[in-house]
Amino acid sequence: MPNDPAPIPAAVLSPCIGICRLDERGYCEGCLRTGDEIARWRAMSDAERLRYMHEVLPAREPQP
Repeated sequence: MPNDPAPIPAAVLSPCIGICRLDERGYCEGCLRTGDEIARWRAMSDAERLRYMHEVLPAREPQP
């Protein structure tokens, strides 16, 4: 419909799951971010956060 408002984009949420301890590699045991990445998260653009969520953090998952 022509008068429908444009959808409001959702903000990219944090990957934090409440397990906040850095491992021996310097990654959070819960979300796999570094301390610096956690500190910068709010200042990151949505595009940068999405890149972390879809590329950077999954690449840090422990491999079997």
